[in-house]
Amino acid sequence: MFKITIAQADLLKALAHAQSIVERRQTIPILSNVLLETQEEGILLRATDNEIEISEKVPAQVMEPGSITIPAHKLYDIVRRLPEDGQLTLAFSDATAQVSLSCGRSRFALASLPADNFPTMAKEEAPFSFVLPTADLSAMITKTGFAVSVEETRYNLNGIYLHTKEEHMIAVATDGHRLACTKHALPDGAKDMPGVIIPRKTIGEITKLLAENSGDVTLSLSANQIRFALANVELSSRLIDGTYPDYEKVIPINNSRTMTAKTKAFSDVIERVSVVSEKSRGIRLNIKENLLLVSAAATDEGSAEDEVDIQYSGDEIEIGFNFRYLLDILSQIKGEKAEMHFEDGVSPVILQDVKDTDTLYVLMPMRV
Repeated sequence: MFKITIAQADLLKALAHAQSIVERRQTIPILSNVLLETQEEGILLRATDNEIEISEKVPAQVMEPGSITIPAHKLYDIVRRLPEDGQLTLAFSDATAQVSLSCGRSRFALASLPADNFPTMAKEEAPFSFVLPTADLSAMITKTGFAVSVEETRYNLNGIYLHTKEEHMIAVATDGHRLACTKHALPDGAKDMPGVIIPRKTIGEITKLLAENSGDVTLSLSANQIRFALANVELSSRLIDGTYPDYEKVIPINNSRTMTAKTKAFSDVIERVSVVSEKSRGIRLNIKENLLLVSAAATDEGSAEDEVDIQYSGDEIEIGFNFRYLLDILSQIKGEKAEMHFEDGVSPVILQDVKDTDTLYVLMPMRV
């Protein structure tokens, strides 16, 4: 048995989280569904793809306790079209094995699969547990997540590498062309935790949850799993089973030359010039004393040249980059000024926010 009344807004918010985890194409039918299970003060809504699981407590009035499963995307599409101030009634009928949904004059009947068949991700004992402010974890993810590799063949790069070193927690991501690294003061409970690789999909889901919540998030780690617990929602995920490369070897230590530019002006000049190199994505930076000349040329697209004032004194250097990679990095630098540290025109460069020494970006040059 199952019968509840629930606010449209409350159910829609939880379904938005759940349906993004549920894959639209499933070989296992039950994984297309979301589980609704009554509790004392409402329902527990769960969804999984067998790699990630989300559980969320949602306030509701329970008339008949029980549990049901309903196709996640179908339910979400219905609920988001109902009145925002509406009250929904969901009830399961043993006679028809269907779930009835009513809201005002709207009536729906949806197929259901037995709740007993719904898979549950086994929770491993988590020897490491620590708390971070949601804003801090969100910042670490944002500063590094864009550099995660999307090449499935390099599965160990398909996530953010979270680990500790001395008195810091460090997040790293790289796709082989660029690297992002940021550190945070080591939270209580994280000392000596093993390094873990958090999958790309998990990063996307927790990013959305962090944006909707304030306060703190509790992270719990085991050898194969990570759990994020916020106010009314918990996200569990398997970790990537692989060894992250020794990223510190690619961070240059001899980049003695430094160029300083206003972040927005630097970004704007690249945006303008890159219009003519959409296919090749190559741009050339000619770094002179207190002047940066940015240029691009393509036989079938044309050419462009622009310049911007900088702070630099030293030998003239010419270096080429993929403009998209460079813009991605500059978009993460929120301070007024950005620094580029380099040695020559062929070696990796370091980019940083002048006022954020806890974060650095490494970018490989390209031949233009």
